[in-house]
Amino acid sequence: MSEANEEHEANRNEPAKIYDVIIIGSGPAGYTAAIYTSRAKLSTLLISGSLPGGQLMTTSEVENYPGFPNGIFGPELMMNMRQQAERFGASFLDDEVAKVDFKTRPFKIETHSQLFRGEAILACTGASPRKLGITAEQEFAGRGVSYCATCDGPFFKGEDIVVVGGGDTAIEEATFLTKFGKSVKIVHRKQSLRASKILQEKAFENPKIDFLWNHVIADIYGDKKIKSVVARDIGTGKEQTIPAGGLFVAIGHEPNTEIFRGHLELDDKGYIILKDHTSTSVDGVFAAGDVHDYRYRQAITAGGFGCMAALDIEKWLTEKRHLAKMNLLTEKER
Repeated sequence: MSEANEEHEANRNEPAKIYDVIIIGSGPAGYTAAIYTSRAKLSTLLISGSLPGGQLMTTSEVENYPGFPNGIFGPELMMNMRQQAERFGASFLDDEVAKVDFKTRPFKIETHSQLFRGEAILACTGASPRKLGITAEQEFAGRGVSYCATCDGPFFKGEDIVVVGGGDTAIEEATFLTKFGKSVKIVHRKQSLRASKILQEKAFENPKIDFLWNHVIADIYGDKKIKSVVARDIGTGKEQTIPAGGLFVAIGHEPNTEIFRGHLELDDKGYIILKDHTSTSVDGVFAAGDVHDYRYRQAITAGGFGCMAALDIEKWLTEKRHLAKMNLLTEKER
C-alpha cells in the first residue's frame, strides 16, 4: 500500500470528530450559515466542495448585493464572508463530500480522505447552470456569456443580446433584458416555445424581441469580450453569424444533489424538498440556497436562507439537548 493510501486509511479509521453542525457546500448560503452558527458558539465545520465560494467565484462584478454601492467582485465577496465565519471560529475544509449517512446519529459525512460526524447537517451544495457544451463558452465566461439576466443585465446597456432557451426562464430573462439591450434575439432549438402562454404573448408583443427557431449556438467570437455568435440550423446545418455583445444561456439548472439521492426527499427536478422552513425529510438535516430554491437563485436570497437555516439549527439543537437532559433526569429519578 502506498504512503498516500496508508495515510488515507489511517485518517478514515481514526475516531471521527463530532461537530455541532456540518455545512456541506459554500457560497452565500453556506458562508452565511457558518457565520451564524459559529457566532452562536456551535462547533461548525464547512466542507466547501470543488469550487469554494460557489458560482460567485466565476462572477466578475456583483452590483446588486446590498452594502456595496460601487459593486464588489464575486470572489472578494465570498472571501469576505469566509473570513467573517473564520473570525467566529468556524472550521473549513476544501474538499468534496463523497458519501453521507443520515441513518446513524450523529450523522456521518465522508470526504475522499476523512470521516466526520455532525449532530446537525446543512446542505448548501447549490445548483449548476446547464451549459451549451461548446469550447468557446468557457473562454467567454464573464466576458459576455452569462447565466443570470437579473445579475448581469445592467452590464449590457445598448448591446445586441442573444438569449438561448424556450422555457419560462428564457422568456422572462429576454423580456427583462429589453430594459437594457438595444435588441434581444431568442435562439431556440425548436419551432415553438415551452414557456407559459402569458409569457409568450408578452415576448411576441415586445418590439425589441426577435426569434430564431430551430437553431443552436455553434460558436462564439470576440476578443476581450463577445462580438458575435454563430447559430446553426438543426435541420439544414446552415450557419449564420449574429452580432452580439452578450449571450445569456437560459436552458435550466441542475441541482447538485447527487450525494443526497436516496437519503433525502427530492422533487422530480432533483431539488431538495423542504418540509418546514429549512427542514428536510430527515430530522436534523436542513437545506439552504439554490439546492432547493429554483425560483430566485440570487446571492442575497441564498444568504437569507443560510441565515434562516442557521437559526433553525440552533433552535433544533437547543430543544434536542433540553429533551435529552429531561430524559436523563427522569431516568435518575427512577
